[in-house]
Amino acid sequence: MTWRPRGTLRWLYPGMRVKRWLALAFLSMGVLTLAVLYAFGIDLMRFLYRSFPLTQTTRYGLATGALLTSVAAFLYAILRLVRSVARGVAPASHEKMAAAVYRTRVLERAPRVVAIGGGTGLSTLLRGLKQVTANITAIVTVTDDGGSSGRLRDEFDVLPPGDVRNCLLALAEDESRLSDYFQHRFQSPPELAGHSLGNLVLVGLEQATGGFDRAIEAMSHFLNVRGRVLPATLTKTHLVARFADGEVVEGETRIVQAGRRIARVSLSTSPVPAYERVLEAIAEADLIVLGPGSLFTSLVPNLLVDSIAEAIEKASAEKALVANLMTQPGETQGFTLSDHLRALNDYIHVGGFDLLFVNCAEPAEPLLAGYRSEAAEPVADDLPTPNDYGLTVVREDLIGIADLAGKTTVKHDPDKLTRALVRHTRTFVRRFGVEEPGDD
Repeated sequence: MTWRPRGTLRWLYPGMRVKRWLALAFLSMGVLTLAVLYAFGIDLMRFLYRSFPLTQTTRYGLATGALLTSVAAFLYAILRLVRSVARGVAPASHEKMAAAVYRTRVLERAPRVVAIGGGTGLSTLLRGLKQVTANITAIVTVTDDGGSSGRLRDEFDVLPPGDVRNCLLALAEDESRLSDYFQHRFQSPPELAGHSLGNLVLVGLEQATGGFDRAIEAMSHFLNVRGRVLPATLTKTHLVARFADGEVVEGETRIVQAGRRIARVSLSTSPVPAYERVLEAIAEADLIVLGPGSLFTSLVPNLLVDSIAEAIEKASAEKALVANLMTQPGETQGFTLSDHLRALNDYIHVGGFDLLFVNCAEPAEPLLAGYRSEAAEPVADDLPTPNDYGLTVVREDLIGIADLAGKTTVKHDPDKLTRALVRHTRTFVRRFGVEEPGDD
């Protein structure tokens, strides 16, 4: 693993365009010193030797100390000068200067990554990706009809804001502070109870700007988002499922609650044109990542939108799948890894992907017991080597823990997943070499 500078040492990271100026400053200082010595050196040295008659060892010690002190002071002065100038230009910014330069010089020239999904899986992936690239496009499903999003769809005839809100917060420069505010849910009055502040802000911005896409852009500006979030479509539609027994149910919430094996899913309206910027992002991507996320309610709905699956298949980008950690009651109960791929292959050519990232670690037993009580379990890795899809399978420990609505859940660890992507995708290896993502 290649070492990457962190904190203040991030100034030394390749691509920062700082080292060349430091080298020039040292060279200039050295030339100035030589010029002074050449002009006054003999007389000055005689004066110093007569004034301070010290032993040779003492002289060497004093000279070394003076040299090191002057170099440290010189570097400190340059850094303070840069910081003072930067704060004069952007006095409201609290970002560390090294991090700011790292973001603009390195991350903004990093690979273009398109991440596709919905729910907490996509926001988890984005939380790690923003540490290694600012060129992120998150493509989010818009078929959610439960909770606050569902109520807002019914009351205001808007696209569901919940998954978009989570992705915006995951990409925010200061997620830890802003998340507490925008995830806050009202307790009263009754008409607001259960709604999150972020959802209401997005709905209000849609009314103010005249479009859901423009509302996302406005909120992205407020949150100082690293990358962009795009809805898969601007058309209002619902998810429809046909179960194995032939019954058809409309609505994502009702589909999950039915708790029966799904034979096929589709959208309630046709056509459902893709948002044009989504297709542009897919065509321009260096890396496309599908998953993690609920198979039938987070991943597949994006692929049902007109032209998205075809655009992914035709894209020249490197393509990666991220397998889910756990099965989901009422959606993928009893599914193995092969079952997931087989179902996904009905909506997109899985053989067109390059890599499949699979977790190989076991969650803690107390957590597993809780999942088993809800008829969920780890996705069994039954994929043979080689596999029928020609996928290169990367098996690593990808497990993390997250608290959602006061409940401890098993989720992908953003840093582990990002490290795996950086180490194993050609896209990142060509750009950075094999190295760990840095901190902000």
